[in-house]
Amino acid sequence: MLRFPFEVSNNMKKGKIYPISLFAVITVVVVFFSSCYSLNGISIAPDIKTFYVEDFLNNAPNSPVDINQIFAESLREKIRNESRLTYNDRDPDIEFKGQIKGFQLQNIPASENQSALNRLEIIIQVAYVNNKKELESWDNRFSFFQDFESDVDLQSVQDDLIEVIFEQLTEDVFNKAFTNW
Repeated sequence: MLRFPFEVSNNMKKGKIYPISLFAVITVVVVFFSSCYSLNGISIAPDIKTFYVEDFLNNAPNSPVDINQIFAESLREKIRNESRLTYNDRDPDIEFKGQIKGFQLQNIPASENQSALNRLEIIIQVAYVNNKKELESWDNRFSFFQDFESDVDLQSVQDDLIEVIFEQLTEDVFNKAFTNW
Protein backbone atom coordinates (compact mmCIF):
# COMPACT_ATOMS: atom_id res chain seq x y z
CA MET A 1 0.00 0.00 0.00
CA LEU A 2 1.35 3.43 -0.97
CA ARG A 3 1.52 5.87 1.95
CA PHE A 4 1.88 9.59 1.83
CA PRO A 5 4.64 11.09 3.99
CA PHE A 6 2.24 12.68 6.43
CA GLU A 7 -0.22 9.83 6.68
CA VAL A 8 -0.41 8.37 10.14
CA SER A 9 0.03 4.61 9.99
CA ASN A 10 -1.33 2.12 12.49
CA ASN A 11 2.21 1.53 13.77
CA MET A 12 2.67 5.23 14.49
CA LYS A 13 -0.63 5.35 16.33
CA LYS A 14 0.71 2.68 18.65
CA GLY A 15 3.79 4.82 19.42
CA LYS A 16 6.29 2.76 17.44
CA ILE A 17 9.00 4.77 15.72
CA TYR A 18 11.07 2.97 13.17
CA PRO A 19 14.77 3.82 12.80
CA ILE A 20 14.28 4.96 9.22
CA SER A 21 11.70 7.58 10.21
CA LEU A 22 13.80 8.77 13.16
CA PHE A 23 16.80 9.09 10.85
CA ALA A 24 14.71 11.08 8.36
CA VAL A 25 13.50 13.48 11.05
CA ILE A 26 17.02 14.04 12.41
CA THR A 27 18.36 14.59 8.90
CA VAL A 28 15.68 17.15 8.11
CA VAL A 29 16.33 19.01 11.37
CA VAL A 30 20.11 19.05 10.86
CA VAL A 31 19.81 20.21 7.25
CA PHE A 32 17.31 22.88 8.20
CA PHE A 33 19.40 24.36 11.01
CA SER A 34 22.69 24.12 9.15
CA SER A 35 21.21 25.92 6.17
CA CYS A 36 19.79 28.67 8.36
CA TYR A 37 22.96 29.33 10.30
CA SER A 38 25.70 31.52 8.88
CA LEU A 39 27.92 34.27 10.10
CA ASN A 40 25.67 36.98 8.72
CA GLY A 41 26.38 35.70 5.21
CA ILE A 42 29.88 37.14 5.35
CA SER A 43 32.04 36.21 2.41
CA ILE A 44 35.66 37.31 2.89
CA ALA A 45 38.39 35.68 0.82
CA PRO A 46 40.85 33.69 2.97
CA ASP A 47 43.79 35.85 1.86
CA ILE A 48 42.10 39.01 3.20
CA LYS A 49 43.24 39.35 6.81
CA THR A 50 43.55 43.07 7.57
CA PHE A 51 41.53 46.23 7.07
CA TYR A 52 41.95 49.95 7.51
CA VAL A 53 39.31 52.68 7.81
CA GLU A 54 40.70 56.10 7.05
CA ASP A 55 39.16 59.05 8.88
CA PHE A 56 36.42 60.33 6.61
CA LEU A 57 36.28 63.91 5.38
CA ASN A 58 33.44 66.14 6.49
CA ASN A 59 32.06 67.97 3.46
CA ALA A 60 28.53 68.35 4.81
CA PRO A 61 27.48 71.88 5.65
CA ASN A 62 25.72 72.34 9.00
CA SER A 63 26.84 68.96 10.31
CA PRO A 64 28.51 68.40 13.66
CA VAL A 65 32.25 68.95 13.30
CA ASP A 66 33.14 65.44 14.49
CA ILE A 67 30.52 63.52 12.47
CA ASN A 68 33.19 62.19 10.09
CA GLN A 69 35.22 60.73 12.96
CA ILE A 70 32.10 59.24 14.53
CA PHE A 71 31.22 57.47 11.28
CA ALA A 72 34.76 56.18 10.70
CA GLU A 73 34.89 54.77 14.23
CA SER A 74 31.44 53.21 13.83
CA LEU A 75 32.61 51.44 10.68
CA ARG A 76 35.83 50.26 12.38
CA GLU A 77 33.81 48.83 15.26
CA LYS A 78 31.36 47.09 12.93
CA ILE A 79 34.17 45.38 11.02
CA ARG A 80 36.08 44.47 14.21
CA ASN A 81 33.00 42.99 15.86
CA GLU A 82 31.44 41.18 12.91
CA SER A 83 34.39 39.84 10.93
CA ARG A 84 37.63 38.00 11.51
CA LEU A 85 39.69 40.88 10.10
CA THR A 86 42.24 42.75 12.19
CA TYR A 87 42.83 46.46 12.03
CA ASN A 88 46.10 47.49 10.39
CA ASP A 89 47.00 50.97 9.21
CA ARG A 90 50.18 49.79 7.43
CA ASP A 91 49.70 47.92 4.17
CA PRO A 92 46.15 46.62 4.83
CA ASP A 93 44.49 44.09 2.55
CA ILE A 94 41.37 46.26 2.24
CA GLU A 95 40.73 49.93 2.93
CA PHE A 96 37.71 52.14 3.39
CA LYS A 97 37.84 55.88 2.81
CA GLY A 98 35.32 58.51 2.00
CA GLN A 99 33.42 61.54 3.09
CA ILE A 100 30.25 62.76 4.69
CA LYS A 101 28.54 64.45 1.74
CA GLY A 102 25.27 65.56 3.22
CA PHE A 103 23.60 66.37 6.52
CA GLN A 104 20.16 67.52 5.45
CA LEU A 105 17.16 68.53 7.46
CA GLN A 106 13.79 68.54 5.69
CA ASN A 107 10.27 69.36 6.78
CA ILE A 108 7.64 66.76 5.97
CA PRO A 109 4.16 68.27 5.90
CA ALA A 110 1.34 66.79 7.91
CA SER A 111 -1.04 64.41 6.20
CA GLU A 112 -4.33 62.85 7.23
CA ASN A 113 -2.60 59.99 8.98
CA GLN A 114 0.38 61.72 10.58
CA SER A 115 1.45 65.01 12.04
CA ALA A 116 4.20 67.15 10.57
CA LEU A 117 7.67 65.67 10.88
CA ASN A 118 11.27 66.66 10.35
CA ARG A 119 13.67 64.35 8.56
CA LEU A 120 17.40 64.16 9.10
CA GLU A 121 19.23 62.52 6.21
CA ILE A 122 22.93 61.74 6.12
CA ILE A 123 24.68 60.99 2.84
CA ILE A 124 28.10 59.36 2.66
CA GLN A 125 30.47 58.45 -0.15
CA VAL A 126 32.59 55.35 0.50
CA ALA A 127 35.51 53.98 -1.49
CA TYR A 128 36.36 50.34 -0.83
CA VAL A 129 39.87 49.46 -1.98
CA ASN A 130 40.83 45.81 -2.23
CA ASN A 131 44.64 45.82 -2.38
CA LYS A 132 44.70 42.08 -3.20
CA LYS A 133 42.12 42.14 -6.01
CA GLU A 134 41.74 45.61 -7.52
CA LEU A 135 38.76 44.56 -9.65
CA GLU A 136 36.71 44.07 -6.47
CA SER A 137 37.17 47.71 -5.42
CA TRP A 138 34.20 50.06 -5.60
CA ASP A 139 33.05 53.60 -4.82
CA ASN A 140 29.41 54.04 -3.72
CA ARG A 141 27.10 56.60 -2.26
CA PHE A 142 24.90 55.60 0.68
CA SER A 143 22.18 57.52 2.50
CA PHE A 144 19.72 56.95 5.28
CA PHE A 145 17.29 59.12 7.23
CA GLN A 146 15.32 59.27 10.45
CA ASP A 147 12.14 61.21 11.04
CA PHE A 148 11.32 63.01 14.26
CA GLU A 149 8.46 65.16 15.52
CA SER A 150 8.45 68.69 14.12
CA ASP A 151 7.98 70.24 17.58
CA VAL A 152 11.25 68.65 18.81
CA ASP A 153 14.47 70.64 18.58
CA LEU A 154 17.11 68.88 16.43
CA GLN A 155 19.85 69.57 19.00
CA SER A 156 17.97 67.59 21.64
CA VAL A 157 17.72 64.43 19.49
CA GLN A 158 20.65 64.85 17.10
CA ASP A 159 23.05 62.41 18.77
CA ASP A 160 20.43 59.65 18.93
CA LEU A 161 19.39 60.23 15.31
CA ILE A 162 23.00 60.12 14.12
CA GLU A 163 23.57 56.88 16.03
CA VAL A 164 20.54 55.20 14.43
CA ILE A 165 21.42 56.48 10.95
CA PHE A 166 25.05 55.37 11.31
CA GLU A 167 23.94 51.90 12.44
CA GLN A 168 22.13 51.50 9.13
CA LEU A 169 24.85 53.12 7.02
CA THR A 170 27.60 50.95 8.51
CA GLU A 171 25.37 47.91 7.92
CA ASP A 172 24.93 48.95 4.28
CA VAL A 173 28.67 49.51 3.74
CA PHE A 174 29.51 46.24 5.52
CA ASN A 175 27.00 44.31 3.40
CA LYS A 176 28.29 45.85 0.18
CA ALA A 177 31.87 44.93 1.11
CA PHE A 178 31.44 41.50 2.66
CA THR A 179 28.17 39.87 1.64
CA ASN A 180 28.16 40.38 -2.11
CA TRP A 181 25.18 42.68 -1.65
